[in-house]
Amino acid sequence: MVKQIDIIKKKQQYLRFIDKCKTVVISSKDDNGDPFTSYAPYVQHDGKIYIYISIITDHYKFIEERSLISIMMLADEQDAPNLFARERVRFQCTAENIGNNGHEEIFAKFENNHGVPMMGVLRGLDLSLFELMPKEGRYVIGFGQAFDIDLSGEKFEHVIVDKKDK
Repeated sequence: MVKQIDIIKKKQQYLRFIDKCKTVVISSKDDNGDPFTSYAPYVQHDGKIYIYISIITDHYKFIEERSLISIMMLADEQDAPNLFARERVRFQCTAENIGNNGHEEIFAKFENNHGVPMMGVLRGLDLSLFELMPKEGRYVIGFGQAFDIDLSGEKFEHVIVDKKDK
């Protein structure tokens, strides 16, 4: 017997998850093909994802040079300290460096999510604001549950059945 999935409840859970995420993990491979990851502050504004990243990080160069990158959003560590059990969303994205001038509504969201002193200092350093355009996504809940989605949650299809409930 297959356990029924309440799609509406899971979709609401996903949308809450997207709203409360503060950081994304950028994953890629270096020039030798070895995987590496870094974290970047994240906000969502008008249905788009924005990250703020230093020009001295490996990922700044990586994002500037490639048309497609991978990001992952994780539940807050306080909610789920076990990395493998956390809810998460993975997206393939294109990224555009939109610089630091203007974009006051976006920076206000960063300051609200991450603290005014931190963002005030960062805006004076060598960092840049990137707008990410998701290509596809998958929302994963713990083990064995996944949904193909878009950022707004309009597309929300269950793709994996938890085998232990059969």
